[in-house]
Amino acid sequence: MSIIEELKKVLGDQNVLTGTDKDRYSSDWLGQYSFEPLCVVRPASTQEVSKVVRLASAAQVNIVPVGGNTGLNGGTHSDNAISISMERMNSIHEIRVNSKIAIVDAGVILANLHNVVNENDLMFPLTFGARGSATIGGVLSTNAGGSNVLKYGNTRDLVLGVEIVLPNGEIMNLMSELHKDNSGYCLRDLVIGAEGTLGIITQAVLKLFPRPKAYATAMVAVNSLDTALSLLNELQDGTGGAVAAYEYMPKRYIQGHMELSSASRRPFKEDYEHLVMVELETTVELFSQCGDDGQVLLSGELERILDRNLDKGLILDAHIAQNEEQRLIMWERREAAAEISLLKTPLINNDIAVPLDKISKFLTIMEKKLPELDPDADVLIVSHLGDGNVHYTVWPSRDDEQHKDKIMEAIENVVLSLGGSFSAEHGIGLSKLSSMERRKDRVALDVMRQIKHAIDPEGIMNPGKVLPKIY
Repeated sequence: MSIIEELKKVLGDQNVLTGTDKDRYSSDWLGQYSFEPLCVVRPASTQEVSKVVRLASAAQVNIVPVGGNTGLNGGTHSDNAISISMERMNSIHEIRVNSKIAIVDAGVILANLHNVVNENDLMFPLTFGARGSATIGGVLSTNAGGSNVLKYGNTRDLVLGVEIVLPNGEIMNLMSELHKDNSGYCLRDLVIGAEGTLGIITQAVLKLFPRPKAYATAMVAVNSLDTALSLLNELQDGTGGAVAAYEYMPKRYIQGHMELSSASRRPFKEDYEHLVMVELETTVELFSQCGDDGQVLLSGELERILDRNLDKGLILDAHIAQNEEQRLIMWERREAAAEISLLKTPLINNDIAVPLDKISKFLTIMEKKLPELDPDADVLIVSHLGDGNVHYTVWPSRDDEQHKDKIMEAIENVVLSLGGSFSAEHGIGLSKLSSMERRKDRVALDVMRQIKHAIDPEGIMNPGKVLPKIY
């Protein structure tokens, strides 16, 4: 009996996809990688995942988990491997309002979780443009970031427990609901961010938070990036840490957004060089009420701080959203980043992090260095400015792998000289293996390889990702 026939016996014919049925699982979202899985299986439970993995392990067939397939670094590449889609494992098992936790399957779509917890007057704060297709398993596997990291942290900070199917098919139950558990190694945090190389996450216990009672959102034009950081600190101090998002969108990004859609609106009549979207949020009833002027108090405080900086000449212009429609327009502009990056090809997708006070220096150095490498290259910049994460997309003048790698290496040189990282929130996958080989501490790489070998000695779990080969 072939492995495909054995899988059909376990899952049913309709849940083992072959031929053209697997086409939609055969490329990454950006279209950088095309591949052909041996088959795509769609288990409906952790026990079925375990059975699939045991069969694959016995047959020495590689396994690649796939969630919403919205990753940007080729993490779901699966030539001649079994792709395990988690789409049928999409149950939200419990929302516990008093303890503020959600118990969910790995295949739950992020936006669906948002909708359900909102109905309970709670929120799960992880958010980004692909939330309508990204799944919980995918965001845990990549330790996703998003726009609210400034206030709530990365995915690791939002997870209490996980359930994992290991490469031998065993089920490791780490579904803790505890905020404190000091009993040995934190295996939960080890598998979060491992990109499916150590096992398949099947369930999770997630932290929930009170739903904000009011938002204050604005587009702000500033005279420099340094001013933007000073303004961030002033906003945090003046509002008691109410800043939830602080997103940098320079002029070239706004131009790209205008190119993306004829319906796009300019944030201001004038084309300013430096723009920031800021969002404050509050769960405090008092600050969500309207003052004598009819304005929500939180918005009033934002306006006072912006006016003060406008008088100093540090802010050039500002527009505070007056209603939910205007707020969503501001968010749509920011969340269109991935689509804007696809306006041109080829592209080099750099997702870097540097200390907050080094972002301006990084961009200044690259403004001089990139033309030396490729005078005709174009750049798209957008940044989670509040946490130091810069998406620095380069459109090189030619589609040559050596040329692109040379540009990426030059960017890495600058990033590391500033004490930064070549990967902030998108993970490694395939596209950053060369960066891992060049830049990651030798001892750290060796320890990672030892962990991988100890848990997956046959190397069947999402092989070829995260860890560069030893030549």
